[in-house]
Amino acid sequence: MSTETARPALTTPAPAGRRARGRDVAGPLDFHRRLWLRIVIAATFLFLYAPIVTLMAFSFNDSRRNIVWQGFTTDYYVRAWNNASLFEAFMNSMTIAVLSTIVSTIIGTLVALALWRFRFPGKAIYEGFMALPIVVPEICMGVAMMAFFARVDWPSGGGWPFNLSAVTIAHISFSFPFVAIVVRARLAGFNRELEEASKDLGASEWQTFRNVIVPFLKPGLVAGALLAFTLSLDDFVITFFTTGPEAVTFPVKVYSMVRFSVTPEVNAASTVLIVITVIATIFAVRLQAPDRQGAQ
Repeated sequence: MSTETARPALTTPAPAGRRARGRDVAGPLDFHRRLWLRIVIAATFLFLYAPIVTLMAFSFNDSRRNIVWQGFTTDYYVRAWNNASLFEAFMNSMTIAVLSTIVSTIIGTLVALALWRFRFPGKAIYEGFMALPIVVPEICMGVAMMAFFARVDWPSGGGWPFNLSAVTIAHISFSFPFVAIVVRARLAGFNRELEEASKDLGASEWQTFRNVIVPFLKPGLVAGALLAFTLSLDDFVITFFTTGPEAVTFPVKVYSMVRFSVTPEVNAASTVLIVITVIATIFAVRLQAPDRQGAQ
């Protein structure tokens, strides 16, 4: 009868106290565990978001003076809602944002597909020109669009929504490159074997595009559309140069109201715009996140 001798352990476990001290010591790359970095990040967020939080808080202030808090009220939201000119400006902004989002999504998607699939002379130059609306300062683009519409004698009148055509075209010109970038980033992860398998099974080009490529692009399309919507809804500089006297948008209207005084009514209208923008941005960011299943 043989006896089995217990094998010694290969490594000696460290004492519990030493392991605890090892977890407490931040490594060279554990920047998030350093106190000074946390303080810097907290101070940065406080500096960036304190004005926005203050504006939203004073939109409920029961006082005409914006710097003196006298009580809580929602009357200024009711006044902003019943302000006919402000409501008309808000509807103009929503109309422009919806129209420019639809057209920008279509053009941006087609541009992204063309740059992803085809090779043609001058492709790099075309990509550079496509990115110009993103890198060119808005003031320069606004002046350029104003000069263009004046040169072609673009009609600024007409009934609603034709009086918004110049602003809508201007918004499309700077929105579709953002859509193209988002959709092309999504296409970078596309498995071309799926397209080849679809064609091997007898599907046509259109059926492959509709049943394989478009479902894969859906998160990118939605994210790009929400990004274009947000950019159009918030834009002030280009809109200021291209809008006519009969087509005042929400940011331009708020700017004209602020020139006289910053009332809680202006704060309430601005808060509504901030909330809409934040909601659209959250949806866009969540849809741009990589697929968890694919990451696994």
